[in-house]
Amino acid sequence: MPQPSAPQPSAWAPTLRRSVRLFRAFRVEQTQPDVFYGELADDAVGHVSQYADLAGARMLDVGGGPGYFRTAFEGAGATYFALDADVGELSGLGGIAPRTVLGSGMELPFADGTFDICYSSNVLEHVSDPWRMADEMVRVTRPGGLTFISYTVWFGPWGGHETSPWHYLGGRRARRRYRRRHGHEPKNKFGESLYAVTVRAGREWARAQTAAEVLDVIPRYNPAATRWLSSVPVLREIVTWNLVIVLRRR
Repeated sequence: MPQPSAPQPSAWAPTLRRSVRLFRAFRVEQTQPDVFYGELADDAVGHVSQYADLAGARMLDVGGGPGYFRTAFEGAGATYFALDADVGELSGLGGIAPRTVLGSGMELPFADGTFDICYSSNVLEHVSDPWRMADEMVRVTRPGGLTFISYTVWFGPWGGHETSPWHYLGGRRARRRYRRRHGHEPKNKFGESLYAVTVRAGREWARAQTAAEVLDVIPRYNPAATRWLSSVPVLREIVTWNLVIVLRRR
């Protein structure tokens, strides 16, 4: 696999302070989504900008949700399109914004090479065929364009989402425990809307696909000094909270 590429000059940097800030935001995902998603969206703009110029870029956010990322990316000058399979998610902040499409990430309703940037954050673990979705994202990216995919790693601390850390005993067991404890199903239901996706699987997909050059396969939230851990089998599955795969379309 390729080594992490050198960061471009920018105010954004994968520092320990940034990691601490993001981890704190994760603690209020359920109770204060504006805080969590706002922080994550602002960070995403800085991260993507390391690889591509957002000003004037035509971009697709696969699994864009209610609009936190739209505000951040449009503020950086991108023409933002969102796709989601859930009307409820799309309307989470009120009305559904223009340039929004209802559809499946595993069968994107766009022609080959439509977008300068195809982006997805924390969605791959929610689809039953994640690498089909990854292939589709590369397909709709224009030659020379950027595909940026990140997902929550199953054996990481937040792999079971709101059922964590009980997912370490099995996803279905964690789901049953949550239902008994809270009297209702978790939002992310293992086997239906949450699946076990690993670092190993992401690295294997990136290595096997031939449509794009792989720029980086790295932990998304970890400080730069710890990125080497993502190349250590077994250990990488536990210490990687979220993996990001960055590709340049051939």
